[in-house]
Amino acid sequence: MFETEKTTAAAWFRSLRDEIVACFEALEESHSTGPFSEMEPGRFEVTPTKRMADDGSDAGGGLMSVMRGGRVFEKVGVNVSEVHGTLGERAQTAMAARKGIPGMKEDPRFWASGISLVAHMRNPHVPAVHMNTRMFWTPHAWWFGGGSDLNPCLEYDEDTAHFHAEQKRHLDPHGLAHYPRLKEWADEYFYIPHRKRARGVGGIFMDDYCTDNWQADFELTQDIGRAFLPAFVPLVERRREMAFSDADKDAQLVHRGLYAEYNLVYDRGTKFGLETGHDPDAVLMSLPPLAKWV
Repeated sequence: MFETEKTTAAAWFRSLRDEIVACFEALEESHSTGPFSEMEPGRFEVTPTKRMADDGSDAGGGLMSVMRGGRVFEKVGVNVSEVHGTLGERAQTAMAARKGIPGMKEDPRFWASGISLVAHMRNPHVPAVHMNTRMFWTPHAWWFGGGSDLNPCLEYDEDTAHFHAEQKRHLDPHGLAHYPRLKEWADEYFYIPHRKRARGVGGIFMDDYCTDNWQADFELTQDIGRAFLPAFVPLVERRREMAFSDADKDAQLVHRGLYAEYNLVYDRGTKFGLETGHDPDAVLMSLPPLAKWV
């Protein structure tokens, strides 16, 4: 049961990864004027990842695609994974608390697949960004999750407006209630309590999403993924040639510290990946190459 749906979802996450990787490498090639244009264009290094079960058996894996030191992207990762196995006791407890799923202890099998992206940019005028979409299955329930959010260190109202407008444009065909709900969800999820502030300027987010109509939920998840490039790429093209000061670069490094704090302390995906034995380099791909704290 659900084998066709699993295969379909995993294949689509991989195709979205391929599209984004090709687009980002094209941005590197086309950056011919402005800061860092004299450098060699960046290229993704692709490394297979493996998840091992407690007994040493194969439990799936994926691809970790990371570009470092490019003209436009200082560090960007676009990872895909398809993993399976049994949830440990801590993960069972967390999952049961989130979903209210009965029977997890009796049958703790799971399967998960998704794409995860984080981009840290060279030019501080270009915003950092995060995107992920995923499907999770257990014998007791299935659901989707994901979204994308913008994390500028130097904020531009027109960039924020464009990013949100593209999210809304892609969500509205699924019902006009989706965008405001998923925007509110993102505002709640990407809030940093110990700093009493948001991580960035928001976006859209959903988790544990299941209406019992797999096809409709999958199509919504696909459009969350499809919204990413038209929401983000025009901002890169608008800002990547801008001159910046030492103060601008300092603001970028401080903001990256904020990003790292959130991902290490609060991010649910980071915690799940580490607790279920996935490749820690792939899980921690989201961390910036350089950051600072005041």
